[in-house]
Amino acid sequence: MSVQERKQRERADRERLIVATARELAEQQGWDAVTTRRLAERIEYSQPVLYSHFRGKREIIGAVALEGASEMAAAMRSATAAVSAPRERVAALARAYLDFAERNPAVYDALFQLDGGLAYAQEDTPEQLKDAFAALMETLGEVAGDGVEPELFTEVFWASLHGLATLTRSGRLLPEDAERRIELLVDRLAVI
Repeated sequence: MSVQERKQRERADRERLIVATARELAEQQGWDAVTTRRLAERIEYSQPVLYSHFRGKREIIGAVALEGASEMAAAMRSATAAVSAPRERVAALARAYLDFAERNPAVYDALFQLDGGLAYAQEDTPEQLKDAFAALMETLGEVAGDGVEPELFTEVFWASLHGLATLTRSGRLLPEDAERRIELLVDRLAVI
């Protein structure tokens, strides 16, 4: 291995460490606790080293969001791959989405609540975000109904899931009705 390759590998390792540490700190104490000073202390590097990877917290949030988008896409695809019937596949997708939001609140915030400097629904949208939307559309596109654009239907269904995730997390919806909400969403929106 050349010196250049070793340095690139070390740089990539440091970047992964920064993102993982930021994510861990955010999940434990919230995003307000994530500062460059605290991150530098936790990863045992100086702040200038941290700034050589990310210009600030906003870019770190963006990196966590991109990592989370990939994980969310994988979780949704895994949940739907094991189910053959369209209705059950849509319900599995909804459960996987809501479960991801519940298990990873700081990542979910990085994806959908905080400014990570990422472009959504644009030409320059990062591939990880496009893939997460594609993971939704792979299942939802087939139940959009005649004359309904699959992308538009996916956006509306996704907005419903996001609303459920956000309202549940803030304690505004009773947790014991979670499954009934999924059933109602599937029954009323999807054409199966």
